[in-house]
Amino acid sequence: MGPTASNIDDALQIFGLTQFRPGQRDVIETIVGGSDCMCVMPTGGGKSLCYQLPSVIRSGLTIVVSPLIALMKDQVDGLARHGISAALINSTLSQSEQNSRLQDVASGKYQMVYVAPERLRNGRFIEAIRATPIQLLAVDEAHCISQWGHDFRPDYARIGQFRELLG
Repeated sequence: MGPTASNIDDALQIFGLTQFRPGQRDVIETIVGGSDCMCVMPTGGGKSLCYQLPSVIRSGLTIVVSPLIALMKDQVDGLARHGISAALINSTLSQSEQNSRLQDVASGKYQMVYVAPERLRNGRFIEAIRATPIQLLAVDEAHCISQWGHDFRPDYARIGQFRELLG
């Protein structure tokens, strides 16, 4: 498990930052407070921090749904530089690597796990996440649904069912 913080300002330092960009604190306070939130910010506006920072304050796993393998890797690499335990589970991994990551997820090794929307209907993934408390479900790059159409990645339309499964 990676670093944890007891408050938002301490958590900000874990990310090597000294101040928030406009809108970030409001979003983060809403999430840390346990409420649902939709965050719309321009490219480079700091959306990722809005779900990453709560992951070092609240205990449990953050599941990040992301459509792009390269983005997942960049995010996980960046988190690792700050000592935050994150992983990705996607088609670039061998089956044995995927199984190993799923075991690590189930054992609570990670603060965050990045997955493609299709992973949310995978029985092995669901079994693994049921073994650990989930504190946040974040949908990154959600504009893909409206920008590219509902048939781009049909599993985006099933995120609500997955959320119900999580309770």
